[in-house]
Amino acid sequence: MSKQMERHELIGLQGEIIDAKNKKLIGIKGQIIDETQNLLTIKTETKAKKIIKNQVTMKIISKTKETTIEGKDLVGRPFERIKK
Repeated sequence: MSKQMERHELIGLQGEIIDAKNKKLIGIKGQIIDETQNLLTIKTETKAKKIIKNQVTMKIISKTKETTIEGKDLVGRPFERIKK
């Protein structure tokens, strides 16, 4: 995983869940619209879904690249993670 993406602001980026403890979450994709210490909110075509970070592996798509991130690496307050 890219350390640069781990420190990046995720709100506004596209995300897709590619693996999860709850297999029903796999395939959820959309725009990340909110982030807390333990949750990401993804706006899908039909509604917003709250996803527990440490239970998923995500593909994050920015303007220039696509990166796979383990959700456990994103756990923490967003402003603290960005400062690392």
